[in-house]
Amino acid sequence: MSDLKRQPRMWRPDWDGFTELIQVLIQKPLRTALSGLGVGWGLFMIIITIGSANGLQNGVSQDLGDMAKNSMFMWTQSTSMPYKGFQRGRPIDLKIGDVEYLTANSQVLEVAAPQNQLGGWRGSNNVTRGIKTGAFTVYGEFPEQQLIEARPLKEGRHINVRDIEDRRKIAVIGKRVRDILFTKQEEPIGESIRINGVNFTVVGVFTSMRSGEDAEEDLQSIRIPFTAFNQAFHKGDDVGWLCLLFNEEVHADSAAAEIMSVLKSRLSIHPEDNRAFGHWTVAHEFEEIQSVFGAIRWVSFVFGGLALLAGIIGIMNIMLITVRERTNELGIRRALGATPGVVVRQIMGETLLLTTLFGLIGAILGVATIEGVNALLEGMPDMQGGSFRNPEVSIEIVLQSLLTMVVMGGLAGILPAFRAVSIRPVEAIRTE
Repeated sequence: MSDLKRQPRMWRPDWDGFTELIQVLIQKPLRTALSGLGVGWGLFMIIITIGSANGLQNGVSQDLGDMAKNSMFMWTQSTSMPYKGFQRGRPIDLKIGDVEYLTANSQVLEVAAPQNQLGGWRGSNNVTRGIKTGAFTVYGEFPEQQLIEARPLKEGRHINVRDIEDRRKIAVIGKRVRDILFTKQEEPIGESIRINGVNFTVVGVFTSMRSGEDAEEDLQSIRIPFTAFNQAFHKGDDVGWLCLLFNEEVHADSAAAEIMSVLKSRLSIHPEDNRAFGHWTVAHEFEEIQSVFGAIRWVSFVFGGLALLAGIIGIMNIMLITVRERTNELGIRRALGATPGVVVRQIMGETLLLTTLFGLIGAILGVATIEGVNALLEGMPDMQGGSFRNPEVSIEIVLQSLLTMVVMGGLAGILPAFRAVSIRPVEAIRTE
């Protein structure tokens, strides 16, 4: 005898078995297509709905994209409760001294940036340069405002500390302001504009990180130093509203309560008076966005999953019919020595191939549709994107959906497979 060592058996793909699976499925192409359509449609709908939800979330988030998440905006109103001899309905006014007191006594505050606006909320003012005139919103602000609302520079610089200290009459203008007051060939930096009869020198041009109407409002605004604003327009030490940045480790609701408590103590407002100040926090807005769109994604999974389940049930029923139609064939296989395991693998293989094939088709069409919509939106002007931008679906979601579909397809093949092996060979051969 030869003393040769036995070589390990190498695994080779069963191409004959795979070819047989393909032949079985294409024998009745209409039935195969209709049975797989439900699976493909379910996966397609999961991808489309999740991608659409992400597009809506991206659009809404981008509108807040230039604001720090740990920021807060607060303004004064009127009291609703009498306190310390003051009657209810007393209007509350903020002064620079109140802001300094808040900064010194708050435990959660990082930055306080007072702001004023010429003309009131959404007020517009005549701004001129030579013979050109425009109606723009004018803000007085501090350099710290950039930490709360970032506005990228296109030219020049932003307001700095020296501008505040020296009450410099300088202005940083939005891109739309630049387009209206200056020609494309003109250099705006160093030129003067006249705001309500007062001359200001342009030192910068900014753009916006937001979209839609919010971006348009940004680009049609002018920012000047808070001190120069109050001096030029006779505001004294008045403060219109506060833009605040608090500690990131403190929850937005807790930070808001602490800040208002300090100001209530300073301004003799009843501790339980919740109408003296109005406020909103960016963190709260982000939390609402996350919760709403998280719910939308779960609804997408549920309805897409139900569509996928309906498709899987359809495939299981088709495979049961197929097993009944092939009773004679399966009996001959058993009579020729095919084991129950071979029959089970054949039926399971047909089911998995059918679900995987149409699931992949649905996934490819879903991703292609999302990418097509995204390309269409990118080709639109920035102002037309609205609150639906950059629809997307992660590869993890696609893979998880495909894996779920394969598992469900495997489960759907169990009943037809055991129905096939339960047929007695002799009875199966006699079946016409």
